[in-house]
Amino acid sequence: QVQLVESGGGLVQAGGSLRLSCAGSGRTFSSNAMGWFRQVPGKERAFVAAVSRSGASTDYGDAVKGRFTCSRDNAKNTVYLQMNSLKPEDTAVYYCAARSSLYSGTSRVPTNYNYWGQGTQVTVSS
Repeated sequence: QVQLVESGGGLVQAGGSLRLSCAGSGRTFSSNAMGWFRQVPGKERAFVAAVSRSGASTDYGDAVKGRFTCSRDNAKNTVYLQMNSLKPEDTAVYYCAARSSLYSGTSRVPTNYNYWGQGTQVTVSS
């Protein structure tokens, strides 16, 4: 069982930056590929970024590529999402998620993740 808690959301002006953190429980955190997703009311949860178990491999959605950076510190059981050059369309609730340790790779599909945090609101004003 993995429990995830996001933090770092807030209100920022367009062009600004935020760093989200996702703290995970459990001694096997490094066994879980991790992902970030976002959701706005009335829309499906959308893929943002993912990082492999070791942190050596990352993947990004087209909307955030070149602006966001996903990383992890397994010693701290924490995954990060550094968000730069924020745009109003980045406004959403951001969720971190963990895949089962049975799967080594990352995924862009929300249903491939087994554990979810409660979400943190990011609001970008124009």
